[in-house]
Amino acid sequence: MAAARLSTQQQALLAEMDIDVWRLRAAQNQLVPAAAVSVESAERDQFAGSSPASAPVEHAVAEAFLSLNKEILTCTRCKLHQSRVQPVCGAGDLQADIFVVGEAPGTDEDRTGEPFVGQAGQLLNEMLRALGLERNVVFIANVIKCRPPEDRKPAAAEAAQCLPFLARQIDMVRPRIILSLGGTAANNLLNVDSPVGKLRGQVHQYGEHQIPVIVTYHPAYLLRKPSEKASSWADLRLAMSVLAEAVE
Repeated sequence: MAAARLSTQQQALLAEMDIDVWRLRAAQNQLVPAAAVSVESAERDQFAGSSPASAPVEHAVAEAFLSLNKEILTCTRCKLHQSRVQPVCGAGDLQADIFVVGEAPGTDEDRTGEPFVGQAGQLLNEMLRALGLERNVVFIANVIKCRPPEDRKPAAAEAAQCLPFLARQIDMVRPRIILSLGGTAANNLLNVDSPVGKLRGQVHQYGEHQIPVIVTYHPAYLLRKPSEKASSWADLRLAMSVLAEAVE
């Protein structure tokens, strides 16, 4: 895996986010994107959130995702189904090395059925591009699949009902690393009750396969508190470093 400095385009993206301190001073490893998934029909593209094909994912995995997403789309396990427009299953590369986990859909996501498409999603896209990545080479999902009314914090009982869906998604993708955005995602993934500030800067593990987990601030929080963007960039660099070691 070749090492390279941030390109002019990546530095421009950081500048647009007003993150001068995010410019790297040393060479960093650049990721080789995982092969994008190919599914055979528009219906499967909708359910699986697949990206343009460069190498077909195993047929069984695509079928499993299709089945799982149908379960999510018809789920009535908690009261959130009564107020949602539609569930947000997740989207991205079914063979992704990086699995991004957020909290819950917001208004824009509830309307479109896609994760991270609002202002926080735009910032997430810029953060990924600053690393030399497009969002279609990662997989993105939330702990909660339905928008809580008035974008309130999800209740513990709601998260408990949705966690099996997320666990199955992670098991199907089998990522090399999980990037956890915000406290709700981190506490549910790691089964802890700690603020992000105490969890970031470390490599945690998830599940029986001990997948490395890096915790950072949710993009929505960074929009409210831009001063923490430098800390989040340090977390992203840590994630890339851990991933680089995993693929060597």
